[in-house]
Amino acid sequence: MKSQKHQLPLQTLSLTAGFMVWVLISSLMPNIKQDIDLTDQEIALVTAIPVILGSLLRIPIGYYTNRFGARITFTISFLILLFPVFYLSYANSLIDLIIGGLLVGVGGATFSIGVTSLPKYYKKEKHGLINGIYGAGNIGTAITAFLAPVMANTFGWGNTVRFYLVLLFVFALFNFILGDRKEHKVNLPIMKQIKEVYRNQTLWFLCLFYFITFGAFVAFTIYLPNFLVNHFGLDPVGAGMRTAGFIALATVLRPVGGWLADKFNTYFILMLVFAGLTFSGVLLSFSPTIELYTVGVLTVAFCAGIGNGTIFKLVPQYFTKQAGIVNGIVAAMGGLGGFFPPLVLTAVFNFTGHYAIGFMALSEFALLSFVIVVWMYFQEKLSIENKIIENTALGLMITNPNGVIQKVNPAFTKVTGFTLAEAVGKKPNLLQSGQHSKSFYKDLWDKVKKNGYWQGEIWNKRKNGEIYPEWLTISQVSNDAGEVKYYIGQFSDISEEKRMNI
Repeated sequence: MKSQKHQLPLQTLSLTAGFMVWVLISSLMPNIKQDIDLTDQEIALVTAIPVILGSLLRIPIGYYTNRFGARITFTISFLILLFPVFYLSYANSLIDLIIGGLLVGVGGATFSIGVTSLPKYYKKEKHGLINGIYGAGNIGTAITAFLAPVMANTFGWGNTVRFYLVLLFVFALFNFILGDRKEHKVNLPIMKQIKEVYRNQTLWFLCLFYFITFGAFVAFTIYLPNFLVNHFGLDPVGAGMRTAGFIALATVLRPVGGWLADKFNTYFILMLVFAGLTFSGVLLSFSPTIELYTVGVLTVAFCAGIGNGTIFKLVPQYFTKQAGIVNGIVAAMGGLGGFFPPLVLTAVFNFTGHYAIGFMALSEFALLSFVIVVWMYFQEKLSIENKIIENTALGLMITNPNGVIQKVNPAFTKVTGFTLAEAVGKKPNLLQSGQHSKSFYKDLWDKVKKNGYWQGEIWNKRKNGEIYPEWLTISQVSNDAGEVKYYIGQFSDISEEKRMNI
């Protein structure tokens, strides 16, 4: 139990270390390009390259975390990272930066480890907060964005990269010694898990949401340092400090987003998130000054931070048995969301001379996500209403204004013997026993139309021909204009009660 208590801080700090390494190239790019001649397109490619492996590897790493535990997965990841970091410290060409940058992506892929492992130690009511705290480990990108340029000015960018070898070795050792050897393991074939979830539309909606929120975070993290230097004339250290501020704000708000998701309706929070991102995308499209640009970027940081913490509350909620693979898929899409924007922004700028279209694309994607969240919210309400109907102990039959049956529940089938398929499309007279006169039914419906309901004892007939007594309530449901839309019949079998009275 003692080792389990260490897992949240240990894994959060490990993620911090992984993310520190992940953004090495983008943070040091203003220094690197002084030694290696690169075009704007090459800079955009090199800074985006680490995102590729950092995204795609999240799927298998999420799976292997479930299979072998966070201790082994973190340890191996940090040992692997030693090689590309060492290689990058001696890079002197575009090819060197691409090869080293691709493999450095392992640092970003470590995100899948904690979001898969940590929920095993906590109740569902705390999953949002716990994943939010763990996700705050992306503060590592802020640390590197601020610290690396300062160190590079003193020691040179090559030596700065080599300092990270010590960091990686220390955290590999920490995880090997302090990691939980008894973590609950899940050994299900990866393809089986994928087949179980890939047709679930909720998975792809979550992927889109995280593509926008975490993608915006990653994109601005790798895009800002070089953009602020080239577009606004800031020095590398000043650009690094502003980028670090963006990252810090988004990171601090990530646990807040998780906590809010634990306390309030997750969909309402996501509506606010995507409304804010829609606004910021429009603002950034038309902000010529650094002051307005700063407002837009900080709005992105606020919304992305809250959104990142909120989304991973939904993953274990919807995918309890396949959390590892789904965490990996959603996290991968978020990482890929950071790969494309810098390339798109650069291409748009080269073609048009400004970034407006690129930022407007962020606004449009955020608006689409807002619409989907609203739709999911109402779908969930409808799903809950259906479950209430399904689990009602009383027999339930819903008809349209013309008396055609639209829905029945399992209790209806249990009492009458008629299944859903046999009842829907028919009229309630399929239950008539022949024990009541036409005047009885006329009086019954006259009272429903006059009072809005009728309640009393009635004799009906089961599918097998058995006649039985039931206590029936018929209610009419009208819209705000007073038009009757449905009739609802609720009943219980009182034949046992009749027998006892006899």
